[in-house]
Amino acid sequence: MSAIEGKAELATPGGWVNVHAAESTRTLASIPVAQKVSGRQALATLKRNPAAIAGLVFLAAIAVLAVLAPVIFPRDPFAIVGAPHQWPGENAAFPLGTDGYGRDVLIGLVHGTRVSLLVGLLATALSVAAGILVGSLAGYFGGWTDAVLTRLTEIFQTMPSFVLLIVLVAITSTSIGVIIVAIALISWPNIARLVRAEVRVQSRAEYVLAARSLGYGHGRIMFSDILPNVLPPVIVTASAMVASAILMESALSFMGFGDPNAISWGTMIGAGREYLRSSWYLTALPGLAIVLTVMAVNLVGDALNDALNPRFSEDR
Repeated sequence: MSAIEGKAELATPGGWVNVHAAESTRTLASIPVAQKVSGRQALATLKRNPAAIAGLVFLAAIAVLAVLAPVIFPRDPFAIVGAPHQWPGENAAFPLGTDGYGRDVLIGLVHGTRVSLLVGLLATALSVAAGILVGSLAGYFGGWTDAVLTRLTEIFQTMPSFVLLIVLVAITSTSIGVIIVAIALISWPNIARLVRAEVRVQSRAEYVLAARSLGYGHGRIMFSDILPNVLPPVIVTASAMVASAILMESALSFMGFGDPNAISWGTMIGAGREYLRSSWYLTALPGLAIVLTVMAVNLVGDALNDALNPRFSEDR
């Protein structure tokens, strides 16, 4: 073949395809593929984050206090044990003082940890479960299922969340169980929208198409293949929801919608607001406990985002 014939062949459409075949291969190979961060990598990243370690240590400490509160302080937190308005350090028997009724503030703080953590964890667990269920069904099946569930989610999101929370508690009861369910009802749409978006992306992946071609059922594909890839962003979002649930319960208790038979940090702040000028420590101490707990949860949540987000894996 002469040089002129070779050039003529390259000028044909088929020739140009052959000339650019290697370049096309390099272009496809350069497309970033979704990466997964292993549990060992995530744990190593968390260990190198001092803020995450501090947050985990603080949360572990208050969790131990919550579990051992009846053992460490078996006395009823509502019991009147001394003269009212004793300041912290004034009486060695009451290191953090007493409130307006003569109740021990330290015992109230420790027992209040149980209610605040219980509400934060259980409300988040319920909202995550409901959000995963709704988001998975909407994202996986699409069609009318997606349309109906998306409209349901939008209805809940268009309502002012805290106002809806107050209405739900006011028309039912102020028990801890009702408060947990009410917080879960206003929190699940955020998880549902996140899961729906992630499932829609994952359901178009090649491994899902391969599973369908092998005859796997919808349940197996959803729980064995798709959901494990969706969980990392859900875990990060759930950590922030724990802090939000603690704040909402504290706000309800502060407004008088808390469980009257259980003491919480919000209840203590609400009871101490009447003495804000004379005994400001009654609101400052439980408020500080809320701030530190929410800050610790947020620190852990940010660390989980860095550890589980594959986009940061290249920097590690």
